[in-house]
Amino acid sequence: PNGSGSVTKLANQIMVNVNIAAVAEALTLAQKAGADPKKVFEAVRGGLAGSRVLEDKAPRMFNRNFVAGGSLTTNLKDITNVMDTAKTLDVPLFLSGVVQQIMLSLKADGHIADDHAGLVQFYEKIADIEVHTEEQ
Repeated sequence: PNGSGSVTKLANQIMVNVNIAAVAEALTLAQKAGADPKKVFEAVRGGLAGSRVLEDKAPRMFNRNFVAGGSLTTNLKDITNVMDTAKTLDVPLFLSGVVQQIMLSLKADGHIADDHAGLVQFYEKIADIEVHTEEQ
């Protein structure tokens, strides 16, 4: 029906942004535990955790490349549209709401122009660690 394309875009934004946040969270945990996040990425990429998001965003995170391909500015706008639509429809979206708050925190810290792989910077700040690979 009319509007299905817009709803599909919103659904895509949920899947992409929540997935990026999950990658950031996982690599932060790996780093804090003493594992090289690049090796963790290589170990899991062929399994069920493997995805285009993982393939693109994990290397950006552990290589410290936050030059925008998909900017947090655009993704904050998109996830805000998701949350506005969900509110209108009375649909609770807990994970999307958390991602929106992470993005707002990054905006406050001056990272809003970064690539959305920059979500890792939120986790790094609260975990007091920097995600990076030992292999250069």
